[in-house]
Amino acid sequence: MPLGYHGRILRVDLTSRSWTMETPEESFYRRYMGGSALGTYYVLKLVPPHCDPLGPDNVLVLSLSVVTGAPISGLSRMTANAKSPLTGAIGDSQCGGAWPARCKFAGVDAVVIQGRSPGPVYLWIRDGEVEIRDAGHLWGKKTGEAEQLLKADHGDQIEVLQCGPAGEKLVRYASLITMCSRANGRTGMGAVMGSKNLKAVVVAGDQRPELADREALKRLARWGADKVREAGSEAFGRLGTTGVVAGQQAVGGLPTRNWQSGVFEDWKSLHGQTMADTILVARESCYGCVIRCKRVVEKTEGPYVIDRRYGGPEYETIATFGTLCGIRDLAAVAYANQLCNEYGMDTISCGAVVAWAMNCFEQGLFAQQETDDLPLSFGNADAMIKLVEKIGKREGIGEILGEGSARAASHFGRGSELVVTVKGQEMPAHMPQVKRSCALIYAVNPFGADHQSHEHDPAYRAFPAKLASFGLLDPQPDAAMNEEKVRFALYTQYCFSIADTLDLCQFAWGPTWQLYDFDQMVEMVRAVTGWNVNVWELMKLGERRLNLMRAFNAREGIGAEADVLPPKMAVPLKGGPSDGVYVPPLEFEQAKRLYYAMAGWDVTTGYPTQAKLEELGIGWAANEAHAP
Repeated sequence: MPLGYHGRILRVDLTSRSWTMETPEESFYRRYMGGSALGTYYVLKLVPPHCDPLGPDNVLVLSLSVVTGAPISGLSRMTANAKSPLTGAIGDSQCGGAWPARCKFAGVDAVVIQGRSPGPVYLWIRDGEVEIRDAGHLWGKKTGEAEQLLKADHGDQIEVLQCGPAGEKLVRYASLITMCSRANGRTGMGAVMGSKNLKAVVVAGDQRPELADREALKRLARWGADKVREAGSEAFGRLGTTGVVAGQQAVGGLPTRNWQSGVFEDWKSLHGQTMADTILVARESCYGCVIRCKRVVEKTEGPYVIDRRYGGPEYETIATFGTLCGIRDLAAVAYANQLCNEYGMDTISCGAVVAWAMNCFEQGLFAQQETDDLPLSFGNADAMIKLVEKIGKREGIGEILGEGSARAASHFGRGSELVVTVKGQEMPAHMPQVKRSCALIYAVNPFGADHQSHEHDPAYRAFPAKLASFGLLDPQPDAAMNEEKVRFALYTQYCFSIADTLDLCQFAWGPTWQLYDFDQMVEMVRAVTGWNVNVWELMKLGERRLNLMRAFNAREGIGAEADVLPPKMAVPLKGGPSDGVYVPPLEFEQAKRLYYAMAGWDVTTGYPTQAKLEELGIGWAANEAHAP
């Protein structure tokens, strides 16, 4: 009898409007456990090599894990996987809120979506029963309106995961949205859903799996509730990720005007405390979590009227629509965040695309008639807002910018030297120039640059005792990119890979500063599943997920030649503590080759070797990947 999960994976074929329920063996769940590992397994098995990611042959997998929905903080998350329309590599993105727990209670562990419907539909799952329903009345609606219509039909107890108008129009960085404010933001999963004429997946039910040890879970939950009241945890909940703006500015790590500088003169106007003092009206929680870190902002007058149901901006959004675009107006940044949640777009890619366009405009690479007469100067908040709307609607220049900055530069035949992407995905706002492990992981990460795929450099010095338990015994300066820093990057990448496979919130569970540590993670998995797991098994789980992703990329011909940083990373920054700082290309290349060797991959191609895949129990992936 499964504990913590149902043993049921829903397989949906939209072309034939049919579905089946798959029931894998317990060994399958223990090997993959859920999240990214389970999702990538199905993508590798079902997606034909070199297929069009926006065609019917792509597969969208929405994966929970064996612990999703258990009554403790940080366990209501879901992973979306498919071939990414933005990068052509494996697509991967996580989301929180209530949808993941409610999907588990609806009676399934994952949803595997194949084919393409002839017309707009939505998927309705309730207590193990499944229907494919017409969504013609929902198509073209913004997320708030679509959710309202679905709740009018099904009641307020449902949860809705949907693509917005941007996903319908195949913006390559379109996101999936739930609760109008939580997003599977990265790698274009909303465009994949839209390409299938699937508007939403709606869930409801009360089929809660049995748990192995409820008392042990209760003890852990009570411990977390007490711990979060301590000053550090409470401050994080109060300011959210926007609280890091000051720290980033202090070290010259706040990306400004499309990565020209690491400091922004008006940073205080965008800080989390400023938000708390002005437009912040509430904090929300994901299902069953005590941290309550989600921003809710509102503004009822002025040029940017902000609707609280669309949440509020986090640090990445503050940076990409704020400092990256040279904009100091917090209300404008919050409104851009709202537009992205209404249309269903990744705020990181969207803000970075706008910043790239502004950089091109200021350097005279765009004439104003090419920008629909928008004066795209850094700091022009009104132009930024209009451009975001044009992208969401795929109108005018927004039709081109909806392809992402790398494809847009190719379209215009200029500005490629100003593009800041890895594998075609825009870089997040933690600067690799001042945190060198980010330089390495941004480049080698299978689905493009991602700031949530390893622990950042300052944590090594801040939490030496915790990292010592992983064999990391020699804390290094943030600017180092030596052998020890490569080990730190790889080991903590495995740790974060575990979180994305177990679908754990990385603010609640992790190796250093998080609410619960790794020993407690092991205890939690045992209490939910009854499996006698240990740290070794979980580390191998994280490594397995990473290798599955690299195997998919290898099949698509994506390896070492794609594991590169944008040219701007080698250009010295200007101003502040990071003035003159850049990522040395030779040092980076040496670290990359060492990383491949430590990971057990071919040091020339970056592909997983047959031996490594066999060691991880996924030798079958070598046939899929044609690995050496």
